[in-house]
Amino acid sequence: MMNEEILLAAMPGGWEMVVIALVILLMFGAKKLPELARGLGQGIREFKGAVDGVKDELKDAEEKIEKKDETDNNSNN
Repeated sequence: MMNEEILLAAMPGGWEMVVIALVILLMFGAKKLPELARGLGQGIREFKGAVDGVKDELKDAEEKIEKKDETDNNSNN
């Protein structure tokens, strides 16, 4: 229970998010924000693609191991 309270205490609330958004707007300006958002979105898409690629490789490796085990068991019988 205490860990949940600490986690929630660390999360910014509504007003904190507004202040953070205003600071970002002041730092980068309104013209740069769409460009930054596009770059962030592209980075997230690339990261998700890489994660999916690793998952596929792990799945393929697992299937190869299972097939090898099946063939080993069949040859031993």
